[in-house]
Amino acid sequence: MSPDWTPELAAEGRGLRDRLVALMARGVGGPLSDAEFNGLALDAFRFQVKAVPVYGAFVRNRGVRPERLERWEEIPPVPARAFRELALVAGDPDDAEAVFRTSGTTGGEESRGVHRVRDLSLYRASLLPNARAHLNPTGEELEVAALLPAPRECPESSLVHMAGVLVEAWSPESGPHAFLADGGWRLDMKRLRGTFDALAAGSTPVLLLGTAFAFVHLLDRAREEALEWRLPPGSRIMETGGFKGRSREVSREELYRGIHEVLGVTPRRIVNEYGMTELLSQFYEPVLDAGTPIPPAQRHLVGPPWVRTRILDPDRLTPVEGDAPGLLQHLDLANLYSVSAVLTEDVGRPRENGFRVQGRSPGAEPRGCSLTMEELLVARRKEGRADDG
Repeated sequence: MSPDWTPELAAEGRGLRDRLVALMARGVGGPLSDAEFNGLALDAFRFQVKAVPVYGAFVRNRGVRPERLERWEEIPPVPARAFRELALVAGDPDDAEAVFRTSGTTGGEESRGVHRVRDLSLYRASLLPNARAHLNPTGEELEVAALLPAPRECPESSLVHMAGVLVEAWSPESGPHAFLADGGWRLDMKRLRGTFDALAAGSTPVLLLGTAFAFVHLLDRAREEALEWRLPPGSRIMETGGFKGRSREVSREELYRGIHEVLGVTPRRIVNEYGMTELLSQFYEPVLDAGTPIPPAQRHLVGPPWVRTRILDPDRLTPVEGDAPGLLQHLDLANLYSVSAVLTEDVGRPRENGFRVQGRSPGAEPRGCSLTMEELLVARRKEGRADDG
């Protein structure tokens, strides 16, 4: 047990968690004023300064007085890279209820980001109303299937865990049969053909989940084997991730056309989801309830009310002006037991109530991220020496 994790601090965390779960239960359409969000964000920040030792040291080194902050925009963010190199979790890292790791494999296991999730109830409380609003806004009965491994085969994937929660909540009879890839993320074509045949023969709309690359692989195999299905009317798809295939790059337009040809799902019913291992909330394109079809190039992402996003200059980490691109920085209240304010290396532009992702920051790590990471590492060394003394 971490010496900083006292019974009093644990009780403070539970109180904040309960407030947040109640907020999330109001749903994505529930009212959340700027003042209410600001108060919750500052309360979560002050808790994290006490509960996450290295973050507290980082904040103190900056000369920030948590009790004097008045706006959530003043909360110091950590780069997403920090989750790779530091144990950003309240209490003992070994007490985490789940450990999610990023999927990147370049550089070996030590280069993967790690999010130690102390309390999965917040993850579920954030996930379900947000997914419902963007993947099932009319509350239909759905059959859920995923071009992903089953959760028991990939317990460290936040995307797989997310799919497992949706299957359990919306399509519980599907169980492990809903997952159409093996533990190595390879599609099980025999199981997939049988599942798609059965789904296409039914009348219940299907929600099919997968990474963009999984859909590219599915389309390649379907064309090789002359496979084609027509999923029931009202079916929809959630795809996540980039748009690169193993040996070629695929545009969104090409991918969506292929999905329409092979599965019969029109592009207007294909929703892109943007998530990060380092965040417990997700962002979606609001297209299912749009009055008219929105071309992929004109779409944008929105988050739930308990997340705020800023677009910052890569060097100074100050807000960009107007429509200029910048680094996305999110403040996610679902990250109560780690760090809520996370600075990404994703470049985006502001859009109405949301943003549009343009890709990763080119070249070296942005200067603002690099300098902040250096400050965190200095804080960790100082905090370690203080513990030794």
